Amino acid sequence: MPDEIDRQRIDRWLWHARLVRTRGAAAALTGSGYVRINGMRIDAPGRMVRTGDVITVALERSVRVVKIRGFRERRGPAGSGETLYEDLTDEIAARGRAANLRAIDPCARSGARQKAI
Repeated sequence: MPDEIDRQRIDRWLWHARLVRTRGAAAALTGSGYVRINGMRIDAPGRMVRTGDVITVALERSVRVVKIRGFRERRGPAGSGETLYEDLTDEIAARGRAANLRAIDPCARSGARQKAI
């Protein structure tokens, strides 16, 4: 058996990374189409993921976007799940807010200031 894992099923990875509570919940979430891998919607819990893949997960009250950093054979303690991914959610939300601001305020796009009337 190799020392380093280079890929893993998406349902196992979501469970090991502690983005969901149980592996059954991870399989149900994936099977329902609430998970995207590199922007493509998937509906099979057995889909394999690799390091560097970007995963988008629509959870109950939020959407998480994470980049896979690594894998584990077994699910570890609570804090260890965060080492398996890089959270991109805040970065993407900030880009979205900036885009919304430019759409609302045309002066923000050009950098020009409005004249005081």
